[in-house]
Amino acid sequence: MNRSHVLFELAWILPSIAIPTGMLVALLVTAFGMGIHVPGHAGRVDPRTLEQTPPFNAPGITQVAPGRYQAVILVKTWSFTPNEIRVPVGSEVTFIASSQDVIHGFRIHGTNVNMMIIPGQISRATARFTRPGEYLFVCHEYCGTGHHLMSGKVIVQG
Repeated sequence: MNRSHVLFELAWILPSIAIPTGMLVALLVTAFGMGIHVPGHAGRVDPRTLEQTPPFNAPGITQVAPGRYQAVILVKTWSFTPNEIRVPVGSEVTFIASSQDVIHGFRIHGTNVNMMIIPGQISRATARFTRPGEYLFVCHEYCGTGHHLMSGKVIVQG
């Protein structure tokens, strides 16, 4: 085998080792170093009776401890209930959501909250709001003709 063949082989072998290794390192850094995880599966409910099933029968925000809140969000065709959440600056908010009809998304801009809301599945994610302002949340999964109307906001008061 001549020298040019060896160099040609190395040109293919080295990237085929380096690229998967780099991807594995990036995955480990985001999962363990930055705390980014897939939202957890927190349980199941019957989507047909979601509005009568606790905690979705009383959507809204409740304080569970000093500086800690729980926001229960009922998601259905083209709306979030509630679509406005108010918390003081420095709050840690756990969002609990489920859908009663189709797959929706729940993304809060400026935070790490990004969930798929699947009918009958309870999704949960937590964010800390350290700066006052308005944080827009939207549905990021196409859910029909009124999809563009699905939005709300977290208002963090200073």
